[in-house]
Amino acid sequence: MTEAAPLAPQRRALILEIVRRDGAVRVADLVEQLGVSDMTIRRDLDALARTGSLSKVHGGAISAAATTADEPPFETKAGLESRAKSAVAEAAAALVKPGSVVAVSGGTTSYAVATRLKEVPDLTVVTNSLPVAQLLRPTGTELAPAGHTLLLTGGTPTRSASLVGPLADQTIRSLQVDLLIIGAHGVSERAGATTPNLAEAQTNRALIECATRVAVVADHTKWGVVGLSRFIALPEMDYFVSDDGLDAEACAVLRAAVGQLILGRTQA
Repeated sequence: MTEAAPLAPQRRALILEIVRRDGAVRVADLVEQLGVSDMTIRRDLDALARTGSLSKVHGGAISAAATTADEPPFETKAGLESRAKSAVAEAAAALVKPGSVVAVSGGTTSYAVATRLKEVPDLTVVTNSLPVAQLLRPTGTELAPAGHTLLLTGGTPTRSASLVGPLADQTIRSLQVDLLIIGAHGVSERAGATTPNLAEAQTNRALIECATRVAVVADHTKWGVVGLSRFIALPEMDYFVSDDGLDAEACAVLRAAVGQLILGRTQA
């Protein structure tokens, strides 16, 4: 006889126990452990977030001790919503033209886009992301991928492996790029795209100011999440690139507000 899935109070107590023990948890892992649907887990996380028991992040949740003023490390976020990020990356990379100058911000979704840029020839890539720089840098006697020129901004690293601060901002403001690929901690109708890190928000604004076009990249789980500091409002976005898990209400809001909504497909 199949064991019944735990009831809502039991599930939520188990979720809190896992989050308090590990500091963070992925929706996919909870689905597997608790034997319920993705939507059920997301409703549980919503309920626990409303009581202040934990904080939602894209693809899961973190301890209430990590408030919206905190950003989980790059390594913690890298494994969350990998299929959705892959769909976003594929769609966003299609916006990048060979021979153009493209800026790539910090964050795991921007990093996913950068993995696709290795296939686009003759790019100049400006980034304040240490993982993106590591991905695209020349190694040994090899040239950079696809004839790329890589420019790293400099600055002070954050927990999310982004370079921020006055040095980064000064460097960025001296440049002009064709397209900016920029990630976000959260996106909402009221707040726009946000980050928990004030210095990162300032550096993000510098990136936006130097770009002819701005593409905000965020998987569907980031909708409704609000960080401490806004760096761009919805109407200022030329593109909002997400995945087909974004709900109909969010799509309607975004289509009315941003230049163009683009949804990558997670299904083959």
